[in-house]
Amino acid sequence: MPRSLKKNPFVASHLLRKIEKLNAKAEKEVIRTWSRTSTIIPAMVGHTIAIHNGREHLPIYITDYLVGHKLGEFVPTRIFIEHGKKKSDNKSRR
Repeated sequence: MPRSLKKNPFVASHLLRKIEKLNAKAEKEVIRTWSRTSTIIPAMVGHTIAIHNGREHLPIYITDYLVGHKLGEFVPTRIFIEHGKKKSDNKSRR
């Protein structure tokens, strides 16, 4: 269920403060965050945000096409390993 239109989009307060500080200084640096539920807002465009996937921080460059999405949508948390592949499958069968 989407967030109410009466409220603003959810952005973690510490993340918003860091972005506003960098925008005021006109600097670019990687911002590390664990907040995967934060919504991408237009103030974030042009910044690189390293989002935690449960094991490490993966850097994502924010463009205008990502505005309105959640940060966690762009960082996969699971690695799919194909089923049924074994080392012996490389040999031909008779």
